[in-house]
Amino acid sequence: MALKQTATPDLQNLGPHRCVGRAMILVALLALVTVISGYFQKPQPDEGTGAHLFQLSVVALMILIPLFAATANWAQPRKHIAPLAITGGALILAFGALYYLEHVYWAARP
Repeated sequence: MALKQTATPDLQNLGPHRCVGRAMILVALLALVTVISGYFQKPQPDEGTGAHLFQLSVVALMILIPLFAATANWAQPRKHIAPLAITGGALILAFGALYYLEHVYWAARP
C-alpha cells in the first residue's frame, strides 16, 4: 500500500519562484506596516528603528524583484502578475503614506 502525499505546501514543494514571490509580498507589506506604525509615534529628531526597517525592506525588494523576474516562466506571464501587483500596490501605498506622514500629518502637529 502506497502512502498518500498530503497537499501541505512547504518550501521544498513550492520551488524558488513561489518562495521569492511570497518573500517579495511579505517584505512589501513589512514596509507598509512600518510606515503605518509611524502614525502612532511622535516625530523624532533622528531616524528611528522604523525608518531603518523601511529602508532595509526597500533594499531587499531591489534584490527580490529581479530575482522573481529571473526565476519566472515567461511563457505563462499571467501567473506572475498577482505577486507583482500586490508588491507594487503595497509599495505605492507605503511611499504615499510616508509622504503624507512627513509632509502633512507631522507638519500639522506641533
